Amino acid sequence: MSQEKELTSDVLITSKTNLKGEIIYANEDFLKYSDYQIDEILYKPHSIMRHADMPRSVFKYLWDNIQNKNEVFAFVKNKTKFDDYYWVFANITASCDENGNILNYYSVRRKPKKEAVITIEKIYKILLQKEKDGGIKSGIEELNKIVKSYDMTYNQLIMHMQK
Repeated sequence: MSQEKELTSDVLITSKTNLKGEIIYANEDFLKYSDYQIDEILYKPHSIMRHADMPRSVFKYLWDNIQNKNEVFAFVKNKTKFDDYYWVFANITASCDENGNILNYYSVRRKPKKEAVITIEKIYKILLQKEKDGGIKSGIEELNKIVKSYDMTYNQLIMHMQK
C-alpha cells in the first residue's frame, strides 16, 4: 500500500527539463522526495513521476501553456520510485534565450495547503471520470467549465486555493 510523503514547509523541489520533457536537472529535495538517484532520472521523461490519480487534461493544459511561454501553477500528485506519493504546489515556466526561444522548462514545487489538496482531489476525480468516458478532450472541457464556475482564470483559481 502506498504512503504519502508529506513535504515540510522549507522544501523547494526544483527541476529543469529539456524541450522534450526529459529531466536535465534535479535538486537534492527532488531526489529526497522522489526516492531516485540523479543517474536514474537524468534524460528520462518527467512523466516518470506521473501518478495515476493525475488527470491527463491537467498536464495537457500545463504543457500547452508553458510551450506558449505562459507561467503555470498547479497542484500535482507525484509518484515516487517505490510507488509512494507526495503532493506539490508547482510553478512551471519556460526559460528563454535573448531572442525569446525556449531553452528549457523550470519548475519549483513546494508544500501545498491541505485544504487545497482536498478540493483538488475532488476536481481531479471528476476530470479522470470525464477522460475515461470521453477522452482527454472531455477532460479539458470539464476543466474549463470548473475554472469558469469560479469566475477566475486557471492560475487565479490555483493561487487562490494556495492562499
